[in-house]
Order: sequence, then structure tokens, then C-alpha cells
Amino acid sequence: MTVRLGDNAPNFTAETTDGTIDFLDWKRGSWAVLFSHPKDFTPVCTTELGTVARLKPEFDKRNVKVIGLSVDSVASHHEWASDIEDTQGTALNFPLIGDEDRTVSDLYDMIHPNALDTLTVRSVYVIGPDDKVKLTLTYPASTGRNFDELLRVIDSLQLTANYKVATPADWKDGDDVIIGGSVTDEEAKELFPEGWQAPKPYLRILPQPGR
Repeated sequence: MTVRLGDNAPNFTAETTDGTIDFLDWKRGSWAVLFSHPKDFTPVCTTELGTVARLKPEFDKRNVKVIGLSVDSVASHHEWASDIEDTQGTALNFPLIGDEDRTVSDLYDMIHPNALDTLTVRSVYVIGPDDKVKLTLTYPASTGRNFDELLRVIDSLQLTANYKVATPADWKDGDDVIIGGSVTDEEAKELFPEGWQAPKPYLRILPQPGR
């Protein structure tokens, strides 16, 4: 199946390095990042898992749970974890799903036959507390992901979930934002009484709310 923005995140039960989980129960009340890896003991994946382990305090700060997936077994994941700690300097500190039967991979459309016939590509899903899919990303197997960028996007998703604003190109937490296009000037005056700058009528810029 194809998982699109705004869809309800498909639920599943799976074996992980932290035991058996029911995905939606595991993430209940939190944001979640589900990201896949082509296979265990591969160089790019090793660096990615080490990076996420180092960044876990940043995800925790944003109420985001992270969970990885590979089509290899949980036993293989535990062996791989030693290599991750040895080479990346950080122990695996979040669950990694063993998906040998491709159940979760198929559920989330992580296998693209024209790219990798039997292995998952580098898929990323950000899922909100409402269990809806907020972001999807797909990378080729040869390209490691930028997890600082993922944190930036999560900052934007969390901000725009609470305020009727949008974030411009290259925005980072604390930068100016844009009033959402569906918000009329009359509504904006009530929402943002301190006003805004408008170099064009459709481009209304103001400091990030809530800071």
C-alpha cells in the first residue's frame, strides 16, 4: 500500500531490539519517526544509526520517539549494535524492528523494486500524536540522511500544528515565520495583534509566535 501525507499511520505489532511492540500503543501521545534501512552491517546505515543515537536527546526534547527498521532479524540487530557502538561511539538507544517477513516494509511501501528488489530503501515517516502521517521522505540506498534536517522539519511541523503560520525556505527554530495563506487579514489581526510586515499582500512575515 502507499502511505500518503494525512493518512492514518498503519498499525503493526513487531519484534524489536526492545521487545515486542504495538506501534501505535508504543507511540501513544507522542510524535514518532519510523525510518528504514536496506540491511544490517552496511556502512551508511551504521553511520545513520549512530547519528540518531547521538541526537536522541534532541528527539526526546521534542516528544518524538524514534524507531528503526531493517529486513534482518532482531538477533542480527543485536550483533550489529556492537559494531555501531564501536565505530560511532554511541550505543543504540532506541528500538530497531526485525522485519524478516517484510510485513512492516510492505505496509509502509518501503520496498521499491526498481531501486532495490528485496531490500528497503531509506524511507522516513514522521507521525503526529494524532497518529496521522505528517511527513514522508525517500532516499536512495547510497545516500545517508541528514537528521539535523529532520529535526528542523519536526520543529516546523510542531510549530505549524499550534499556530496558523508557515515556515519559509531554510527556516530554523527562532527565525521569522509567514502567516498561513488561508488566514485573512481580519483573522490575522486577532491572532497576531502585534502586527506583521507585508512586502507583498500575500507575504506576511512576523516573529515566531510562542517565543
